[in-house]
Amino acid sequence: MSVPEEDRESPVIPISWAVAALLLVLPWICARLLGIHPDDVTTVVMAGLSIVGAAFILSWAAELAQLEMSPALATVFLALVAVLPEYAIDLYYAWDAGKALAVWNGAPPVPEALGLPMANMTGANRLLIGMGWTMVVFIHCWRAKKHDLSLQGFIELDHTYLIAATLYSFVIAWKGSLSMLDCVIYVAMFAMYVRQAMRQPTEEPHLEGPAAMVGLMARGPRRVVNAVMFAFAGFAVFLAAEPFAEGLKHIGERFNIETFLLVQWLAPLASESPEFIVAALFAWRMHARMGFGALVSSKVNQWTLLVGMIPLATWIASSGHLAMPLDERQREELMLTAAQSVFAVAVLGNLRMSLWEALAVLVLFVLQLFMPTTQMRWVFSIVYVVLAVVVLASRREYLPGIRDNFVRFFRL
Repeated sequence: MSVPEEDRESPVIPISWAVAALLLVLPWICARLLGIHPDDVTTVVMAGLSIVGAAFILSWAAELAQLEMSPALATVFLALVAVLPEYAIDLYYAWDAGKALAVWNGAPPVPEALGLPMANMTGANRLLIGMGWTMVVFIHCWRAKKHDLSLQGFIELDHTYLIAATLYSFVIAWKGSLSMLDCVIYVAMFAMYVRQAMRQPTEEPHLEGPAAMVGLMARGPRRVVNAVMFAFAGFAVFLAAEPFAEGLKHIGERFNIETFLLVQWLAPLASESPEFIVAALFAWRMHARMGFGALVSSKVNQWTLLVGMIPLATWIASSGHLAMPLDERQREELMLTAAQSVFAVAVLGNLRMSLWEALAVLVLFVLQLFMPTTQMRWVFSIVYVVLAVVVLASRREYLPGIRDNFVRFFRL
């Protein structure tokens, strides 16, 4: 692997990134190992920053791993590693929900713990589209002095499975539960996605920052460094996930802030921010399609495997409950998330996103943050679906291509 001459950085830059990531991670690790138990706010800040730093290290380690395995295996591996911090937090909430489900007698009110996995999952998915995708388009249009970002050859497979996962999410919202059947369907969908991804043409890895610096080492030392990076980042996520998740709940109780909203937005912001920053750096370096493609892939992963793992974790923790009921709030949030996804996949139907389309996605996302009521969730859901219909109606010439992708990608 070689780093293109125009993309090479001064060694000071990747070293600075690596030091910054370590400075985010080490304070919390030291506190845990020394048995220090700070107050809830300090815990959330320190553990959250540790997750951010660990996510950066994981992303660099995952990039390096591409040099050590076949392209097919690298595709599977990267699909799982990219969203590991988000999985750790959401599955902790799912496990907690399972324990609450085991002792709940089914009578109102529904335990708060049952709503937190859905809160975290819906927030993460909406952030990816509302902030991540639009950010990459804005940076690209500014840097390249263009009015859109073409994604031909980068997201056809992801787009197809994103449509399938989005359509099925409406079924979950309609029936009002997340069950082991949904787990089987979503995991199967993810397995099909990975199977097809392994058959796609691959390119030589394009390493950035610390990953590029380590990638220049001889194979033996590089493998050792890569293994240490994975082990260290995984250990950091393990130490931080539970205190961070619990700290958010305690802060909500202490300051009379709705825990659902804290878990929905603050937790995903910590776990997703490194991925956003990496995608932004790709866009800044005129590799916006790679950055956007990575975020779309993460959306597919979270919209299939992450959703599918929630009922599995709940089932194990509850000792046999096959379905987790969704209350009205959770169903509304899932419906809004699915509606946003419908609009997003409609916009990407021509495999490009314009500056104005990105602005529309961003504005709708920001507006819904300030209107967290039942009525407005339904209003925004309807607006998203109506806009999606309008976009598809104006681009009917692309519908046969989308249909052909379904036939091709879902042929076993």
